[in-house]
Amino acid sequence: MAGVRDLQALPKAHLHLHFTGSMRHATLLELAERDGIALPDSLVEDWPPRLSAADEKGWFRFQRLYDVARSVLRTEADVRRLVREAAEDDVRDGGRWLEIQVDPSGYGARFGGITAFTDLVLDAVAEASRATGLGIGVVVAANRTRHPLDARTLARLAAQYAGRGVVGFGLSNDERRGVTEDFGPAFAIARRAGLLLAPHGGELLGPASVRRCLDALGADRLGHGVRSAEDPRLLDELVAAGVALEVCPVSNVALGVYSDLTSVPLPTLLAAGAQVALGADDPLLFGSRLAGQYATMRAAHDLDDTRLADLARMSLRASRAPDDLRERALAEVDDWLRAPAP
Repeated sequence: MAGVRDLQALPKAHLHLHFTGSMRHATLLELAERDGIALPDSLVEDWPPRLSAADEKGWFRFQRLYDVARSVLRTEADVRRLVREAAEDDVRDGGRWLEIQVDPSGYGARFGGITAFTDLVLDAVAEASRATGLGIGVVVAANRTRHPLDARTLARLAAQYAGRGVVGFGLSNDERRGVTEDFGPAFAIARRAGLLLAPHGGELLGPASVRRCLDALGADRLGHGVRSAEDPRLLDELVAAGVALEVCPVSNVALGVYSDLTSVPLPTLLAAGAQVALGADDPLLFGSRLAGQYATMRAAHDLDDTRLADLARMSLRASRAPDDLRERALAEVDDWLRAPAP
């Protein structure tokens, strides 16, 4: 392979990272021990857990582990630590901009309500950004297993913070649950506020899921969207519309969407001209952070450094990073590629 530059030094944006899922494994163990929280073996000595979401039972197990991990966040200091460590990890992996996704309704009961929790997260984000130099935006995400009226509440919340740290609105959890069209009114609220619209779709379900996200929700970017590779006509439409895909290779394999990393159809997406931003999804559960996604795709698809630099540029261009940050980071990508490979 021509060129083997350090992928941790490659400047990039991280556009698909869930809040609790960003936690360091060591932090999970420490906080659980502090409060006497019993963790399942799959989050201790058998970590990272063996997962599958091929059916609802598999997804339930994944969600249960996520909920257990979330339960260790007991204090404001815990939240600040999680955000700071996520920022530090992204900086170590070459991150210049992070969009971290959070559903405030999953934390509101413990932290004084969804507005108080959102205030806490945004303050923690500002603090972590100052400490690390990483630019950070927040994507407020609704849960598609809850009532669509809850999504409208979260969309109104996100709209209140548009321009004050919240950059987008999403829809997460098991895409086989709920009716996508029922969440259209929530996304209309977010759209009117000028927020990026980034629902999950096209991972556990095929191209029809992507189509619903486009038609019913007006997606600007797709959480995953990887299975649009199965429908060339749909893929061409995504390319023409400039809808970027947040592809998370390691989680795709861990959840059983693909049998191995060589089966992740990144080459098909890129050959069609799709804008792809690689993301880590939930490092706490999948065991791989941002630079690891680039490394696995380099190895699985024999990507050279020119193509990897293209991926980094696409992640920056698909982001809601401020213009000056984006342009500076794009120039740094060029510098990375011009530097001699060892």
